[in-house]
Amino acid sequence: MRQYSELKNKYADAILFFRLGDFYEMFLDDAVVASKILNITLTARNKESNVPLCGVPHHSAQIYLKRLLDAGFKVAICEQLEDPAKAKGIVKRDVVRVLTPGTIADIDVLDPRENNYLMAVTLTNSAAGVSFADISTGEFFTAELAGGETELIEEIRRVSPKELLVSAGFETSPLIKKIKDGSHDLMITIQDPARFTLKSAKGLLLEHFQISNLHSFGIENMPLAVSAAGAVLGYLIDTQKGNIKNINSPRTYTNSDSMIIDEATRRNLEIFSNISRGSREESLIEIIDLTSTPMGARELKKWLLFPLQDRHKITERQDAIEEICLKPLERRGIIEILCSINDIERLLSRTHLGSVTPRELVSLRESLQNCMELKKSLRDFSSPFMSRLKEDMADHSDLIDYLKNAIEDSPPQTIKDCGVIKQGFNKELDELRSISREGEKWMVQLEVKERSRTGIGSLKVRYNRVFGYYIDVTRANLHLVPQDYIRKQSLANSERFITQELKEFEEKIVNANERIIQLESTLFDEIRKKITEFSAPLKYLAGAVANIDVIASCAAVAVKRNYCRPRFTDRNEIVIKDGRHPVIESHIQKNGFVPNDAKIDTEENQILIITGPNMAGKSTVIRQVGLIVLLAHTGSFVPAAEVSMGIVDRIFARVGAMDELARGRSTFMVEMNETAYILRHATERSLILLDEIGRGTATFDGISIAWAVAEYIHEKIGAKTLFATHYHELTELAITKPRIKNFTISVREWNEKIIFLRKLVPGGASRSFGIQVGKLAGLPLEVVERAKEILANLEKGEFDSAGKPRIAKNTKEGGQTASQMTFFSGRDLEVIEELKKIAPEAITPIEALQILNSLKNKLKD
Repeated sequence: MRQYSELKNKYADAILFFRLGDFYEMFLDDAVVASKILNITLTARNKESNVPLCGVPHHSAQIYLKRLLDAGFKVAICEQLEDPAKAKGIVKRDVVRVLTPGTIADIDVLDPRENNYLMAVTLTNSAAGVSFADISTGEFFTAELAGGETELIEEIRRVSPKELLVSAGFETSPLIKKIKDGSHDLMITIQDPARFTLKSAKGLLLEHFQISNLHSFGIENMPLAVSAAGAVLGYLIDTQKGNIKNINSPRTYTNSDSMIIDEATRRNLEIFSNISRGSREESLIEIIDLTSTPMGARELKKWLLFPLQDRHKITERQDAIEEICLKPLERRGIIEILCSINDIERLLSRTHLGSVTPRELVSLRESLQNCMELKKSLRDFSSPFMSRLKEDMADHSDLIDYLKNAIEDSPPQTIKDCGVIKQGFNKELDELRSISREGEKWMVQLEVKERSRTGIGSLKVRYNRVFGYYIDVTRANLHLVPQDYIRKQSLANSERFITQELKEFEEKIVNANERIIQLESTLFDEIRKKITEFSAPLKYLAGAVANIDVIASCAAVAVKRNYCRPRFTDRNEIVIKDGRHPVIESHIQKNGFVPNDAKIDTEENQILIITGPNMAGKSTVIRQVGLIVLLAHTGSFVPAAEVSMGIVDRIFARVGAMDELARGRSTFMVEMNETAYILRHATERSLILLDEIGRGTATFDGISIAWAVAEYIHEKIGAKTLFATHYHELTELAITKPRIKNFTISVREWNEKIIFLRKLVPGGASRSFGIQVGKLAGLPLEVVERAKEILANLEKGEFDSAGKPRIAKNTKEGGQTASQMTFFSGRDLEVIEELKKIAPEAITPIEALQILNSLKNKLKD
């Protein structure tokens, strides 16, 4: 317990998994907390001390570790550092690594399709530094972001780390609350401010990567990025006890390298999860992810998170996809091979970390062999992108042969179970195994010999783990026992003996078995280290396989769903012919989806006001345009007959209605926050998708806000915009603004019923058909009829004497200032002004009562 307490004091913020034999034990407060989370029995060390205790078997610890990490705890793993059988006194123990949500490398615990990032951030008033790494794959990224707090929050949500490192004192910042609001499962870890200093961070990076300067990383003049990267690296060194040779050199990126898609847009376009259920089902990635390897699945997600802005890079990806689309036999062969390749990235990282198992090395060997077959299957592909990937796939025949000769084809799960190293790999091991195998044969021969020598027909030579080798003689035959027999144990019906010959043989066998275990462990460690010598080319190989997998997946989707290759031009426009929503079309009957054209530019068709009733398909049309533009910028083919566009710098989507009451934001407040963000960050090259702006408040307020937003985008921003609305009054914007055009989703009214045609056509809807939709939904007939009557009363002329829409009046053009009822009436404001003039300390109580009575009377009036 003293040993436990000393270690626990060093790792007070973690639950200590204390190795005792075949169990990890937890004591005191750790045991109380862990027993509840893990649903295991809480007991005590002994009745006298009443020390709370619980434990889990070491061979199944991963299950329990995952539960604790998911619950937001850190776990310090304490192992026995010496053989208990040989230890003198207390067995030496120490913490060999600390597990946190951001430092997990175990394949069985992690989602194979997701990265598991640890991130560190630094912030000034005008800029931010971010760095994130995945210890399970070795990836390491760093960047500096202009704009400070807002951009930092968006980057954290884009990367979606499992753990965030911040400097002490930062945890009290209001920014932390904003970060947590958007990432409920994110662990915030407080670090010593010294870890974030530029000097400390730079020194650590130079020392770890054995370089003289940071120019090769591209961050020499990026102090905030350097500070964040140093914090990540230092934390990994601490938690992994310095064993992080698998971490790649940091890769620098900037926001200008990729299209920015903020959290609200990712949610509203349902890129990674369905907005109503929060699951992967019915999301974009579910439809387009036909990858065959975990590496490919993770790479595809990066393509969607970081869409390209470089036309040349986009074209290279498109060429590769087109090439594989045109070779169906080769494509099927490539996909078949990819299905037999395991997660090389994570297997390699586990090899570096020393946690790889024998079976995982066999999996790595088989994967490398299949990679060589994959390279052969690519020999007829000549696009620049595929050619570079082939170059990254070095020939690893020597390593494959080495592993074939070193590891059994079907080894046990752990190195502690003998039989991992293949026969013929090590001469000493072969000799020791020969001795061990001869033991049973020798026992049979000894038994025959001793029966003949002693005349005892029932004599047996046996072995057990407690007493080792012995000769068993029944009591009836004890008088025949030779003098050289040495009594070892007495039983009720027999005696057990040992001879000098048997004792020497036992020492030989036992020593051989112990030596086999030691030698296999040593050889396995040498094999593991040998693999790490190939670390750099193996990482290139894994990256190439991941990209080939994504290219093959995109091609398979394009062929299966009849996607087209989008064409990029220098024009600031988006032209789509027969565009489709990739998710919706996959969930309806074949040929049941109605495709639509769209043309948006900055010259004549900058803002398309789209009207039409609920259920007609307005949201579908604007979402499908956003998804087509996104997919095009990843290099993928898109669901349409034909597409041409200029580079889009950002996509903004304000679609649907939802509240965040726990964060003190109503539906309308969320809507206004997202709209404000769009208006502040959109540029002329952006794509804005707005659906039902202003619907969360009173009708006149909503129309006013929607109208003003559309005008602002038209006059101040110039961004290409699709604006879906039920406010058919907004169609009058086209009368006064040259680049605003009206479109509607076609419907037909027949016998007071609506027929939805799902087609986007020029023109504006004069009616919202809300009452008819209500009727379809099952409103009582009396309600429907009364609604029609009220609607007739409300409808009236909406043009002034000059023939302009009344809603378009502008005080700058000589109109009158619009007025709206405020929270206070004019008399209320008068009373408030009088109250402001009163000096309470200068009046008597009688005067105060007189003033109060006077004010009360004014309010009555």
